[in-house]
Amino acid sequence: MYYFDVKLNDPFDNAVKRVTEALQQQKFGILNEINVDAVLKNKLEINIPRYRILHACNPAFAHRLISLDPAVGVLLPCNVLVREEADSTTTVVFMDPVAVFGLTQNQEVIRIIEEAKTLLMHVRDHLAK
Repeated sequence: MYYFDVKLNDPFDNAVKRVTEALQQQKFGILNEINVDAVLKNKLEINIPRYRILHACNPAFAHRLISLDPAVGVLLPCNVLVREEADSTTTVVFMDPVAVFGLTQNQEVIRIIEEAKTLLMHVRDHLAK
């Protein structure tokens, strides 16, 4: 599987705030946000429920990874999706970095990224409380 997720009983904006704060507690910053719903509305006049991709980065992990393999940047950052559901709940989907970075076939990269996955799973578990 290339992701893991959690369903929240929070409205979308509150969920985004909680996710961002939980990521910050694990030393992940948000580099960028893509409001996919707004892009589809503006470019294609298609309406979908709110759908935001957060580009999350832990600078310490990024530095360690880039030091090992400068090309690994094409796999950075970790994506976290916040998706509004029809029942007014919100689903948070985390990219499984081990699945993605496994493409490098570099065992040292994979070892480091397993540490990052553990932190992302802590974020998911914190949100589930």
